[in-house]
Amino acid sequence: MEQPAKSKTRHRAVWISDVHLGTRGCKADFLLDFLKSIETEQLYLVGDIIDMWKARSGWFWNDTQNKVLRRILKMANKGTHVWFVPGNHDEYFRDFVGMRFGDVQVVERIDHVTADGRKLLVMHGDQFDAIVCNHRWLAMLGGRVYDWTIVLNNWVNAIRRRLGMPYWSLSQYLKLKAKSATKMIGTFEQVVADYARSHGYDGVVCGHIHKAEIRSVDGVLYCNDGDWVESCTALVEDADGWLEIVEWTDRKGSVVREEREQVVPSCDSVASLDPADDVAEIATPMPDEVAVPDQPPVAPPVREPAPV
Repeated sequence: MEQPAKSKTRHRAVWISDVHLGTRGCKADFLLDFLKSIETEQLYLVGDIIDMWKARSGWFWNDTQNKVLRRILKMANKGTHVWFVPGNHDEYFRDFVGMRFGDVQVVERIDHVTADGRKLLVMHGDQFDAIVCNHRWLAMLGGRVYDWTIVLNNWVNAIRRRLGMPYWSLSQYLKLKAKSATKMIGTFEQVVADYARSHGYDGVVCGHIHKAEIRSVDGVLYCNDGDWVESCTALVEDADGWLEIVEWTDRKGSVVREEREQVVPSCDSVASLDPADDVAEIATPMPDEVAVPDQPPVAPPVREPAPV
């Protein structure tokens, strides 16, 4: 007897980044399970999808990682608009900006307009990392230390699985305990948000720092879709334009949804909407017509699972 097909979660847009295919730390099995569970009109691959830094040494590739790529290409072939925004670990593909790989378009950065009219800048974010830009050797050394942490993380979670315990990110835990790392994350978020504001955007979506987040930074919506090495998270938009972080760390397919944040679109972004575009069909209130909610619209940061 055939098993009934599982229903898929429908999204208007999905953002994933920092998958690091080609490394042992990549949680390709979690990502494949997530991709199989969704349908989306738009899929943004926000950099570091393939870790080209590992091409010369330490390269690791298995069948599950092949299946991830095949799933993405299948989604593109079936009508999902897929954009690939290269990051620093797959910067080789920046030489192919403007070209297509099958049905996947390679872009340096891209604008996304949400269903409720907000204009978001989508970019990887390494452009704002001083170490990556000015001290590449130090970035690569840090990458090696990070790789060792991920290997230890895998061992810890292998033991936890045998004990029937849920996934827990040791590397994320250590990162958040380090004051210098916490300060770096805060500085990165501020600089990215300032750049988005100065260029007329309502918000920005990026990756790079492996820290999923949705929050307002001085009135600009800052979104980071996280990674698929530590936290296994994606950013998604529903049909009404609400954004949320989806955490996919359970092989059974459970989803942990954070509270969602809505930011009033700017006058410029509303005025720039093309009436012929499908987004314009959605009634978007002007800023002075939007009711102020009782609670502040800022969503709490993504919470790490407590260590057991």
